Amino acid sequence: MSNIANTYYPQSGRLVILGAGESGVGAAILGKDKGFDVFVSDMGTIAEGYLNSLQAEGIAFESGQHTEALIHNADLIVKSPGIPEKAALIQQLRAMGKPIISEIEFAAQYTDAKLFCITGSNGKTTTTLLTYHLLKDAGLNVGLAGNIGNSFALQVAREQHDCYVLEISSFMLDDMYHFRADVAVLLNITPDHLDRYEYKMENYVASKFRIVQNQKESDYFIYCQDDAETVAALEKHPTAAMHLPFTQEGTLAQGAYVDSDKNLNIIVPNREAFIMNIEELSLQGRHNVYNNSAAGLVAKVQELRNKVMQDSMRSFENVAHRLEHVACIGGVNYINDSKATNVNSVWYALESFSTEIVLIMGGVDKGNDYEMLRDLVKSKVKAIICIGKDTSRIHEAFEDDTDVIVNSASMGDAVQIASHLAKKGDTVLLSPACASFDWFKNYEDRGDQFKDAVMHL
Repeated sequence: MSNIANTYYPQSGRLVILGAGESGVGAAILGKDKGFDVFVSDMGTIAEGYLNSLQAEGIAFESGQHTEALIHNADLIVKSPGIPEKAALIQQLRAMGKPIISEIEFAAQYTDAKLFCITGSNGKTTTTLLTYHLLKDAGLNVGLAGNIGNSFALQVAREQHDCYVLEISSFMLDDMYHFRADVAVLLNITPDHLDRYEYKMENYVASKFRIVQNQKESDYFIYCQDDAETVAALEKHPTAAMHLPFTQEGTLAQGAYVDSDKNLNIIVPNREAFIMNIEELSLQGRHNVYNNSAAGLVAKVQELRNKVMQDSMRSFENVAHRLEHVACIGGVNYINDSKATNVNSVWYALESFSTEIVLIMGGVDKGNDYEMLRDLVKSKVKAIICIGKDTSRIHEAFEDDTDVIVNSASMGDAVQIASHLAKKGDTVLLSPACASFDWFKNYEDRGDQFKDAVMHL
């Protein structure tokens, strides 16, 4: 029994993969193993590692172009989540009635493993890694995939896991139709990527709620009761799954909450109750209590023992580029939060520190509304150092809220300026709120350049 109840898609014939990244190459290998005639097409340059994989597997491919004659004859198309729906080729294929699905949808047909699927505007990666850490520490045969780690399709093809923790973006969800999550986690919904959703928040919300489509009564839906957008949309996007909300603003009969003694309580029907003081968690800050609540609920659904959960929540180390402590120099802590590519992520970061902050931010603005940061910037940020080509919107947003806003010429320059502005006891925080590709290859490159500049102070 696969995670797609019936076979809705061709099981043989010509499989065309659009995009030769992690998901595309994984889908190509799974397709080959299942007997498809596979062709991979990428408009850009294919990275060397993926090129080598395709050649080693004997899979036909092209790069630098999409040859329509080799694509239009597809029986099934697996599309990279990075290709927007409005792309001309996708519009052509839709008009021809070709089925276009995501790698996750494709791979789910070929596994009966349990699927724990995590989405949300912020905290996805941390919660996914923490959930994986909890399940792995408990001895489960668990895979990690989706937006993180090795391709889900590749693992379904070449590895055997009893369950998977999948980090799933809205772009992936948009091309998922018959897929079913055994446990669906929706962390929060805040404005992000609205350029892909006609700048309509309701379209983005609907995309996120695709995480619960096709769920049955035996499944679970874990969500944040404190998130206004999620709660407002619950009625419009019903699911038969058992609801397990989490909150920091009261108590619950079932779900997860923090009591007046700062204990995280996790209560799942027919499971032993779990209690742990939030000051014992390895990840601190209000947002990380939410992340632990969600991951803890998944663990408790799987009947993990309390001792294992407590040990894992104490020992977990967070992903690089997400509130990553780089160094303490002259009494100043330097924090790399390069993965914060939207305003809400920056809000979480600022909320995590009680010290005065020198904030490094900027890059490619995705139509950000900085209003939600105003109070935190006023109360905590002593200076803002702008990075990236266009810094005008940051200046406009915060010129009245902090004493110093300056531009920098490079990441090294930004770190040097920050080191002069910060005093002993302060925090220098890289938390950009923007995409990275004006000055950097990606957010990892941005974070690595920050760390390198700090280590050269």
